[in-house]
This record gives sequence, C-alpha cells and structure tokens, in this order.
Amino acid sequence: MRPFSVVTRINIALACIVTLALTTMMVSYWLSDKADSDAHAVNVAGSLRMQSYRLAWLKLQQEPERLAGAKQQLNSSWQHPVFKRFLHQPEIQTKYDTAFQHWQAVAPLLAAEQTDIAELELALIEQVRLLDELVLAIQLDAEQKVRAFRTVQVVAVLATILLSIIVMYWLRVMVQEPLQELIKGARRIAQGDFTHRITPQHPDELGTLAHSFNKMNGAIGYMYGNLEKRVQQQTEALQHSNTRLQFLFDIARSISEHSLHSADFSRLITELQTILGTDELELCLLTGQGSSPYLQVQPEQNPHMHCVKTSCQDCISQGQDIRTEDEQLVYRFPLDREQHHYGVLVSRQSNDKPLQDWQQQLLQSVADLLALALSLKGEEEQVRRLALMQERSVIARELHDSLAQSLSYLKIQVTRLNKGLASDNKAMLQDVADELKEGLSSAYRQLRELLTTFRLKVDGAGLQQALQTTVKQLTEQSSLRIRLDYQLEHLPLTPTEEIHLLQIIREASQNAVHHSQGSELSIELRQGKDKAIELRLEDNGVGLPAQPEKLNHYGLAIMQERSRQLGGDLQLKNRPEGGTGLYFRFIPECMAQLASA
Repeated sequence: MRPFSVVTRINIALACIVTLALTTMMVSYWLSDKADSDAHAVNVAGSLRMQSYRLAWLKLQQEPERLAGAKQQLNSSWQHPVFKRFLHQPEIQTKYDTAFQHWQAVAPLLAAEQTDIAELELALIEQVRLLDELVLAIQLDAEQKVRAFRTVQVVAVLATILLSIIVMYWLRVMVQEPLQELIKGARRIAQGDFTHRITPQHPDELGTLAHSFNKMNGAIGYMYGNLEKRVQQQTEALQHSNTRLQFLFDIARSISEHSLHSADFSRLITELQTILGTDELELCLLTGQGSSPYLQVQPEQNPHMHCVKTSCQDCISQGQDIRTEDEQLVYRFPLDREQHHYGVLVSRQSNDKPLQDWQQQLLQSVADLLALALSLKGEEEQVRRLALMQERSVIARELHDSLAQSLSYLKIQVTRLNKGLASDNKAMLQDVADELKEGLSSAYRQLRELLTTFRLKVDGAGLQQALQTTVKQLTEQSSLRIRLDYQLEHLPLTPTEEIHLLQIIREASQNAVHHSQGSELSIELRQGKDKAIELRLEDNGVGLPAQPEKLNHYGLAIMQERSRQLGGDLQLKNRPEGGTGLYFRFIPECMAQLASA
C-alpha cells in the first residue's frame, strides 16, 4: 500500500477538523430550530388556562356577547399552529388531545343557560389540571432540547480538543521532528562536518528529503575532500614556485650588488641542489680559450669531481642535451651569452628519477643568470681597464704639461750652469741659481697639486659633497672667498661625468688661487633651460695673460680634453668687468637618453 504523503495527511487532518466543525454547527442549528417555538408553545398553552378562567367568570357575569367572543378566542388558541410541531411527539400529542377533548366536554356547560356551578367548577379544575400537564410536557421537552444542545456542545469541544491533540502529536512526529533533524544536519554541514547522516523516520516527502540530504552531504564531502587535496597540491606547487622565484631573485640581487666569487658559486650550487633534490650537481667555469675548468663547484655533500676526467669542451660544443653515462642520466646546461662560453652546469640523475620540466627550467634559468653574471663581470673588468687607461693618459698629460716642462726648464738651466762654471761667470751663476731655485719651487708646487688632484675622488656622498670638500681645502690654502652654488640635487650624473666635472672645477679653481690675484671666486653649477648642465667659474683677478703660449701652462689642455670626453664646449676668457671666467656646458647622459627615446 502506498503511504500517504505529508500534504495528504495534513489535508485529511484539516478535513476532519472542518467536518467536526460543520457537524457541530448543523446539529446545533437543528436543535436550536426545534427549540425555536417551545417558549411560544408554553405561553399559548398557559394562556388556555387563563382563558378557561375568563370564560367561567364571564359565565357567572351573564355577559353572553363577551362570553361568545372569549369562546371564539379560546377555540382559536386550541387551533394555534404552534401545536402542530408536536404531532410527531406522542406524549405531548396525547396530553394535547386529552385536554382538547375535555374542553369539548366543558364547552356545552358554558353554552347552557342554566349551569350547575359546582359541576362547572369541577370541570374547570380538571381542565386546568390537564392544561398544566400539557404545559409541563412542553416545558420538559424544551428542557430536553436544551440539554441535548449542551451535550452536543460539550461533545464537540471534547472532540475538537482530542482531534487537535491527535493532529498536534502527528505533526510533531511526522513533520516537526524530521524537520529538526534536517535543520540539525544543515547546521553540521555549515560547521564543516560532512560525515553526519540523517536516519529517515517515515517513507514520505521528508524521508525522501532526508535520503537526498544524505546523498548531497556525501557528494559535498567527496568534493570537499578532493578540493582540499587540490588546494594542498596547488599550495605546495605555489610554495615550490615561490622558493624557485626567491632563489632566482637572490641570484639576480647578488649579481646586481657585486660580482660573484667562488664562495658565492658554492653557496648557490648548494642551495640549488637543495631546491631541486637532485642526486649530483656541479658547475664548471672555463675561460674563453680553455678546455678544462679553472673553477669547479659542487655542493658540499657531493665531493665527486667528474669533470676532471673529461674535457668540458665536449659539453659546451654539444649544447644543452641529455645523455646516459654510467647508467645515469646526465643533463648539461651550457653557460652561453652573446656567443661567449663561460662554462657548463651539469646534473646527474639515476635512470629511474629523470628531471621534471620545472627542474630543467630552473636549471636553465640559473645557467642563464650565471652566464649573465660572468658576462657583466667581464664587462665591468673591461670598463675598469678602459677607465684605468684613460686615467693613466690623463696623468701622463698632466705630468707632461707640468713636471715635464719644469724639468726641461731645469735641464736648460743646468746647461747654463755648466757654461757659467766653465767661464767662471759669477753673474750667470747667480742668475742660474735663482732660476733653479724658482724652478724647483714651481716643480714642487706642481707636484703637490698633481698629487692632490690624483687623490681627489667622489665617494658615496656624491659630487656636491666632493665640491664642498674641495672648496674647503682651497679656502684653507688661500685668502680667496669662494662661493659654491650647486643646483643639481635632482639630476642624476654618471660617475664619469662627476669625476670630469670635479677635475675641471678643481683645476680651474687652483689656477684662480695661484694666478688670479683676486679676492673672490664664484662657482655656479646648474641646469639650463635646454636641459644642459652649465658651469660658470668666475674670479675678480687680473685676468688671462696677453701671451697665448701661457694658456697651456694653466692646464687648459687638460680641461679641454675632459670637456671633449663629456661632449661639451669649454671657454676660458677675460670678463669685461675684470677677472677671468670659465664657461662650460654639456648634455648629461640621462637627458641624452630621454631625447633619443
């Protein structure tokens, strides 16, 4: 038999409640309808007694007309429709018939002209007694109907209460408890418990919902478990990726901070093997023409030296490849950059544990970074060699323009001295001695200036601090009031530009200190409207000499050479208001790059 659904059962319960209510209402209506005229019947029956007494009184008063009217009214009361509703009640109908028949027997006595008063009195007493019995019967019938109505109401109330209790209990067992179990299960799921199951209590909609809930909970638990595994796998993959990226970032940062040395290579290879989890790993570095490594780096836990037995040229010439040697997989990653070979990175694995794609990609990335580091190291060394050669060339020119000329002049004076000694010319000897003394003093002074110039440097504080130091030194060495106006705080300069600017300002300032004979020196360094750097160095001294051949004596050639290296234009000329002015302008490298872009 197919079980009733929850909705059907609720409909049945509602139908029972509605049926009970309708039945109670219909029975109550029926009882109230039956008792509707009982009070009127009692009144009419009671009025029959009063009318009987009235007829007797009118008989005694000898009022025939009024007596006839009263008799007619009494007959109308006996035929009142209210008594017809008692035809189906034998007891009341019998009493009514008895009283009516007795009235028919009494009526002739009232109609006779001569009537025995005693007989009439007895007949009326009997008539009243019969009417009392009729009224009592009607009253008892009305009271019985009221009692029946009350009984129906009480039974209806009790039935309603009982039916309500049954329905409430049924709703609790069939609906409330299963719903509470479902709510409890939903809360357990919300708390993350996917193992909770609901036991179906009844084969209805809620039972079907419980079965579906259990299936859904199982499916969610399965999906959640798989999701946790996938999240864990993705988390591990992200951690590995983060470790690899951090390792590559550390290598790149090390390259940017300083040149890599053997200790750095050893540390990087050890960390790389820890990240990769490989069996063996080694790095061999070669020179451009060498066929064997000048540096072989392996992790601290792998002291084997495989590359010593073979030529690294074989690894480099074949490029990146995978081989099987001595029952091992050998992965080779050459360190190549711009057709230069710097070495090879080799990983050896057992045949049953080949490198994964991410491991090979990491090895290739490390090989590329190491090749970049070695390339940058070579370029940095080349730049240093070029800078050293340029500085040596500058030193040679400085020595040639200063000490070499002074020594040549002293050599000429020595020749004159020899001639004076040969001729015993005391005047010439005294003149030569004075010239030698002045020449030696000049040479010594030039040597000190050159030493000061060569020791001049720009440290981490920048060009402005170096200029302030130079101004302080020159102020202590002379009586000049030197004013420095530096307006390049927001402009980045290359180290070469800073060195050349510092040397030009230093050379020009020393010339002003020793030869200008002035009291003030102004140094102004700023950026012009066309983004070019402008240097203005002016004094209020005697100005340049009239002989052009004296210009090189003041280091103008050296300053011109430095200005050409900066790609600028340097001018040295007399000022109209007096004194000497040095004017130099050039486009810095940062502005040139912006213009070309």
